[in-house]
Amino acid sequence: MNNALNTILVERLGCRVPIIQTAMGWVAEPSLVIGSSNAGAFGFLGAAVMTPDEAREKLLQVRRGTDRPFGVNFHSFQPGADKIVDLIIENKDQVRAVSFGRGPNAKMIGRFRDAGILCIPTVGAVKHAQKMVELGVDMVSVQGGEGGGHTGSVPTTVLLPQVLDTVQVPVIASGGFADGRGLAAALAYGAVGIAMGTRFLLTKESPVPDTTKGEYLRASTDGIVLTTKLDGIPQRMVRSKLMDRIEKSGKLGMWGRAIEASLAMKKQTGASWIELIKSAKGMTSHGAMPLKQAMMAATMPMLIQKAVVDGDIENGVMATGVVGGRINEIPSCQELIDRIVAEADERLQALCAAGA
Repeated sequence: MNNALNTILVERLGCRVPIIQTAMGWVAEPSLVIGSSNAGAFGFLGAAVMTPDEAREKLLQVRRGTDRPFGVNFHSFQPGADKIVDLIIENKDQVRAVSFGRGPNAKMIGRFRDAGILCIPTVGAVKHAQKMVELGVDMVSVQGGEGGGHTGSVPTTVLLPQVLDTVQVPVIASGGFADGRGLAAALAYGAVGIAMGTRFLLTKESPVPDTTKGEYLRASTDGIVLTTKLDGIPQRMVRSKLMDRIEKSGKLGMWGRAIEASLAMKKQTGASWIELIKSAKGMTSHGAMPLKQAMMAATMPMLIQKAVVDGDIENGVMATGVVGGRINEIPSCQELIDRIVAEADERLQALCAAGA
């Protein structure tokens, strides 16, 4: 492997290659974390949609399936967040990092750092990267507008150098990456690695049903849309009959979906209405988000669950990055990582030869 791939990300996270498998809700389950970690990447368990009991069991599953270090993603405003934080720290011998969006304060970040666990938030704006560094995080993952799910408007090719010029911590590039050419390009910018979601979603170890994977494979770049109709925040999704109906719906329709999803989340998690509202209020306190919008955002995973867990593509939504429009096959995690490393090696060697 080219020495350029042996970055500080590899050194500090203990993985073999500078590639992170991101924590997609309902997708970053033990099977995918085990597959990506054993293949040499650094896998994140998506605990942000789990109860503490579920997180405990799935942490054990990952540990049974791999002796490689891995990470856990959570939200500080989710029901049972404090218990999940305790679980993460209890497993600090193998949990090397945590990821999150907005939420943790300096005290919680300090607690992770005292336990030797790296904090790697995902940010979509320069100001958010600056804020996270001020709070004491170890690295930042920069997601450009090409990324899936909730996303910003600034392309990775613009946002990445902006953040690299602004902060003094290692920066990981995400949003639009799927192959070795992208990894070589990210390293050329000055990033220490890449993070991929959609590309790992479409692997053999991904728990997403085959029917849903097939729908992802059929989506072209023109069939991927950016919408604000799900919860008021820009999100990138695969276009479908349901998404077309949602795009035509008004505020009343948005509230209807929020109430339906809230009922489903309440049933699944056992949380009370007070706990759900508290969770939504936790989101409002970190980003000037109106309560009604936060309530919809807090329950959005239930709509994603219909598609990626139940395989119900008629009544669920499918988050994706734009890069999903050029993915046309489903390799194993090992096949994917080996190919990315080979492609990156080839590109780096070609660049060095050209400059010789």
